[in-house]
Amino acid sequence: MSCTGETPAVRAKPFVKEAIAVEGKYDRIRVCSAVDATVVETGGFRVFREPEKVALLRRLAEVRGLIVLTDSDAAGAQIRGRLRGMLPPQRLLFAYVPPIPGKERRKHAPSKEGLLGVEGMDDATVIDALRRAGAHLDDAPPCGADAGLQLTKTDLFLCGLSGAPDSAARRQALLGRLGLPRYLSAAALLTVVNATLTREEWERLLSAVHDVDGKKA
Repeated sequence: MSCTGETPAVRAKPFVKEAIAVEGKYDRIRVCSAVDATVVETGGFRVFREPEKVALLRRLAEVRGLIVLTDSDAAGAQIRGRLRGMLPPQRLLFAYVPPIPGKERRKHAPSKEGLLGVEGMDDATVIDALRRAGAHLDDAPPCGADAGLQLTKTDLFLCGLSGAPDSAARRQALLGRLGLPRYLSAAALLTVVNATLTREEWERLLSAVHDVDGKKA
């Protein structure tokens, strides 16, 4: 049954409790087609030049747990190794796709090692990799109060966290209360709060930030 009590026309994707880190855009699309989860791109090795992204991954790891799912080639192994040294190890899981020779359809040539990446896997292989890593998979996402936040960019605008002259300052104050770098973008903030806060926690956080605004005024 769905959260609305109606029987879905097709079987729902498994829900993964942990957040998942993948290398790129097409890996994220592939994983999101197989499971219902918070999926963040590292941008390959670019993540190590972006403190904002590392801070986001750390926060997700601390609150939700983080599964690192990279390609089965040498580059994927290097990314896994470096993240292991930068993030809380007790909150990390590592998922591995099998080393299958081949080339993704969108590419003109195979990768350097001639292996399919995460984007080249089918749903069953992605799900099996996550399960083997120790992911918590459920048949459906939580319903009701347990479903967590589902804020959108419009919600951030309505809360005064984007699109207004003082939005950046208000966002920085909120990020400070979350223990995150104050330069995180609105998009990164959205990912964090949706993945790590309950509705009650979000409302308390907003109230605290607005109280500070009021005192300054």
